[in-house]
Amino acid sequence: MRSRFAMLVCLFGFAVSGFASPAVAPAALHWQAWSDGAFAQARAEHKFVLLDLEAVWCHWCHVMDDVTYRDPAVVRLLNQRYVLVKVDQDSRPDISNRYQDYGWPATVVFAADGSEIVKRQGYLPPKLMSSMLQAIIDDPSPGPSIESEAAFRPASDSVIKSALLARIEAQYEKQYDKPIGGWGFVHKYLDEESVEYAMRQGARGNAEYAKRAGDTLHDATNLLDPVWGGMYQYSVGRHWTEPHFEKLISIQADALREYSLAFAETRNPEDLNAAQSVHRYVTNFLTAPAAGVFFVSQDADLHDGQENEAYFKLSDQGRRAQGIPRVDTHVYARENGWMIAALCDYYAASDDVTALAQARKAAGWIVVHRSLPGGGFRHDDVDPAGPYLGDTLAMGQAFLALYNVTGDRGDLKAAGAAADYIAGHFAPAAVGGGFVTAQTATDAAYRPHPDRDENVALVRFASGLALASGEERYRAAAVEAMRYLAAESIALRPLSAGVLLANEDMTEAPIHVTVLGAASNADVVALHTAALRAITSHELIEVRDPADPAPLPTSVTYPPLKRAALFLCTAQACSSPIFRGEEVRGKIQRAQLQAQR
Repeated sequence: MRSRFAMLVCLFGFAVSGFASPAVAPAALHWQAWSDGAFAQARAEHKFVLLDLEAVWCHWCHVMDDVTYRDPAVVRLLNQRYVLVKVDQDSRPDISNRYQDYGWPATVVFAADGSEIVKRQGYLPPKLMSSMLQAIIDDPSPGPSIESEAAFRPASDSVIKSALLARIEAQYEKQYDKPIGGWGFVHKYLDEESVEYAMRQGARGNAEYAKRAGDTLHDATNLLDPVWGGMYQYSVGRHWTEPHFEKLISIQADALREYSLAFAETRNPEDLNAAQSVHRYVTNFLTAPAAGVFFVSQDADLHDGQENEAYFKLSDQGRRAQGIPRVDTHVYARENGWMIAALCDYYAASDDVTALAQARKAAGWIVVHRSLPGGGFRHDDVDPAGPYLGDTLAMGQAFLALYNVTGDRGDLKAAGAAADYIAGHFAPAAVGGGFVTAQTATDAAYRPHPDRDENVALVRFASGLALASGEERYRAAAVEAMRYLAAESIALRPLSAGVLLANEDMTEAPIHVTVLGAASNADVVALHTAALRAITSHELIEVRDPADPAPLPTSVTYPPLKRAALFLCTAQACSSPIFRGEEVRGKIQRAQLQAQR
């Protein structure tokens, strides 16, 4: 899916001392939504604009509200010289992508013309905040946190040059924490793309990478809630055993997908148990009972800003006696797309038909309630800005995933419509400039920018869609996004696995699994089911009925047969027909080994 940790982590300061609430209630602060009107007000009143970019699930965001923004000195300075803007980062993908490197809460101060003066990450205690606010009043020139944006130089083409690719692969190798396990060296979390790339190389015969993926998946089970299920966002410090307790739908989707793919590859029951834990939690806590769509998150705190470790050590009965942490019940198309796609992989690997039913129901609701004319999707019921690339992209991925496990042509058509909408609304202004997060700028001083993770996802989606549909125009979108990712300044950013996966998905043919025969034929169903149980991360599965009057285009000529058969094709060759479902797993695994030869 993507490496979302940088934009999701709730940052805090290890050196922060005690923070008592003020004895005297301060005057109220008047927050408003992000808009051009905030900057117009700042110009009219000769003030600055302060953005508090928070996450509704974030413990340290709650502490900022309860402590810093109630401190009399802070309140006095803010009311005198600042226009105050508060944004939930989940609600505004454009602003979230813009400041994702600062974690949540992020504090950004602007001049009235929209230029940035200071950017700070994480919890700011009252004394530090009031000192910063006064310093800006005294001298509003941009501070050291504001750096000029470097000129971007796109790659000359979409193929990553061999020397640069070697550097990216070397970086990926260094990003693995050998003593502790996992990718990254500060917090411990399940980075989906890093694990997926290691699993893919492991399936191709790299025993060391297979072990790293397996060890990381095992270690990450420490982040599973043993009572309610589901995965906490990350563990504090360089170990796996001190979780931060918020649960985000994005984290659940990542975990569900990776544990499902791992189980399909290894049949390790621990991986299935982990996937089932996530599925159970999402079903019980983050699913709208009637509509079947998925909510955004569950808070880390039962009571805002209070420590919660003791609460999460309680039994189900003990927790419920005290209450249940708040669930953000917004329904975003992007987040639903992520979960729908993950449910498809879980269904494929586990044969849990309830997961496919959930994916179908959520997709149907989103189509009715979030569709835009022309194949796109809006973020929320009403968007203050947008549309955003992430929503249409995630739903396109969801439809392609549904097609991959069901063969429903309607899903393939919906995926194609999403790709066409993306090409028509988010394409870069210049060749190689990357598909942009939003059509319109967040403010007059900031033009629309591309996001690396979104362009990784777009390359992978468009490449798969081109193969599934036979429509070459979708590959053109992948090529354009890859030119952005192949630029050295983008390609060498950590973490590296996303770019490596995108490069492989675009340049290397996936395993192509084709079952020949009528979809209602019992032998076809058995072969198709066997293929699903062994699903891989780089694969197209399809059922082709020889009697289909309008078959999808293919470059492969299949022989006429009198019985159902399955064929495996790679870039080099196609297998002889496979008639027995019990042979499929071994054949797919051998095809993966041969893919690198």
